[in-house]
Amino acid sequence: MDKQNLTSRSKKLVVFDGNAIMHRAFHAIPPLTTKNGEPINAIYGLVSMLINVIDTLKPTHVIVCFDEKAKTFRQKLLPTYQSQRPQTANELSSQFGKARDFLKASKIPVYSVPGFEADDVIGTLSSKATEKSDFDEVIVVTGDRDMLQLVDDIKHIMLYMPIGGLSNGKIFGEKETIERLGVAPNKIIDYKALVGDASDNYFGVVGIGPKTAINLLSEFKKFDEIYNNLDKIPAKLKEKLEKGKESAKLSYKLATIVKDVPLRLNFEDSSKWDLAADDVLELFSKFGFRTLSDRIKKLGEKIKSEKQGSLF
Repeated sequence: MDKQNLTSRSKKLVVFDGNAIMHRAFHAIPPLTTKNGEPINAIYGLVSMLINVIDTLKPTHVIVCFDEKAKTFRQKLLPTYQSQRPQTANELSSQFGKARDFLKASKIPVYSVPGFEADDVIGTLSSKATEKSDFDEVIVVTGDRDMLQLVDDIKHIMLYMPIGGLSNGKIFGEKETIERLGVAPNKIIDYKALVGDASDNYFGVVGIGPKTAINLLSEFKKFDEIYNNLDKIPAKLKEKLEKGKESAKLSYKLATIVKDVPLRLNFEDSSKWDLAADDVLELFSKFGFRTLSDRIKKLGEKIKSEKQGSLF
């Protein structure tokens, strides 16, 4: 993707995957605590990422999305969905409330919906922003590869993913997605229906790996067409597909990011963000974020200068 083109458009929405970024920050940044001994490293990472992304991508609108504690529809479809994952550490879970306090202070809207993952909320926001609003582009900030299925060059939906830590990132369009996964964004769901996703604890068709899945999709294009053409597939592979059909169909549903989550959207609110607001600086004083306070002040001055320069 042309990075210069990305930063020159007039109306740009950046959506942060709050859970993904905070999980990544929690494991990447050494333990930090407030004066009261409360863990704070995940929030530090989230704020750092916000500063870096806003400075780099220059969004006009900013939103953050989170998961909810309630069971999702995926867990109802498959009770063992993500069941192998360790429980979130108390040192991390205790930071989400403070993260919301920071976002409220900086006037960044937060979206989350019980029964759905943040992925689904982001998928819905991205879809609505490009279909029913007049955004020139939407950029999703996440470390979750599942989100690459949202990438769409025609609709100007891209991902910005951390590379080698939180300070550097890379824009993923369709070309970069193919280079990363071996399939185009619009085939990721089909691909995962076949190979499954061990990290989410669903397994597609037993005996079919990435190479076979890519070959099948290259020949038959879509998941449904593979099953519509079983007679054209070698006997041993055909048998695997037949035995794994129900698992594959379930995997397809689990892999699909929902784009019609019930949301009351007000994109105008997402243009009112102010990282250098007095409430933010007061909160950072309580957190002990001296360096981040300085960075945010400098970014605020830079943004004001750029806005004034654009008027002439």
